[in-house]
Amino acid sequence: MIKPDTAVNWNAVDKEQLGDLIVRQIVHGDELMMVKLTMKAGAVVKHHSHPNEQMTYILKGKIRFTHGWEMEQSTVLCAGDVLHLAANVPHAAECLEDTVDLDVFTPSRRDWFAANGNDYFAQSAEAGHD
Repeated sequence: MIKPDTAVNWNAVDKEQLGDLIVRQIVHGDELMMVKLTMKAGAVVKHHSHPNEQMTYILKGKIRFTHGWEMEQSTVLCAGDVLHLAANVPHAAECLEDTVDLDVFTPSRRDWFAANGNDYFAQSAEAGHD
């Protein structure tokens, strides 16, 4: 957690390797979390939902989100695009190119700090969706 009124450079934030294709960096306060995901083409975030509102901003690359209550929507995001996901809306993603993604969550994703809280990060499209 960073203290209020403190500046942080991403180069100083710990990198967490999630398999071979995804690197995650997290900065958070009490009720707000910002996450930088650096993902290689083929990386998959399997079908999941969470009680956190989410904004996803693509800094580089291309990623396909499947989302909606029935997973009925498919949205391809490229650099400069933003996707808003309401709390509890199911979603999944597949990187179509090497991608850098900046996610903002409120409240903070406390589930990521629990055992098995990251199981939906998969290695590749071949790993499949839940």
